[in-house]
Amino acid sequence: MNAPLTEFASDAPIRHIGEGLLARSLPKAEWTHQAHLLATLWLMQEHPELELRRDLPGIIWRYNEASGTRNTDTGGYHETITQFYLLVLASFRARLPAALPLTRQAERLLASPFAKHDLPLDYWRRETLFSVEARRVWVAPDKAPFDFERIEIPPG
Repeated sequence: MNAPLTEFASDAPIRHIGEGLLARSLPKAEWTHQAHLLATLWLMQEHPELELRRDLPGIIWRYNEASGTRNTDTGGYHETITQFYLLVLASFRARLPAALPLTRQAERLLASPFAKHDLPLDYWRRETLFSVEARRVWVAPDKAPFDFERIEIPPG
């Protein structure tokens, strides 16, 4: 599972990541940026009962602790980045056909600029984004306003 996935024959690899996150059993080596995105996409699709803006921080925090990653002022959970990607993924999903299967959502997401690891740096200065404050609490962008509608989603 360490190689980046871009095509999915089934929901199984996405479910593996999401369920592993929830159960705190996903191998740490598999908890990549791509896995963060896929787990969140899966949670949005399969667990609508969760209020992710409220619940995802604790889910990630507990997973980090269980996998040996300390949540500190310099590592582990990052509030501003987590909340940013929740906004990004909500914007992305709102522009997709309602009945699009999870596998196709994932493929289109990973092929899009929405999946860029450094996307937050389009909106925050590096020193702001990686500050202790931004790691602990939401910090508004200080470089550019959000403009997710300009980001193109590949056809699919």
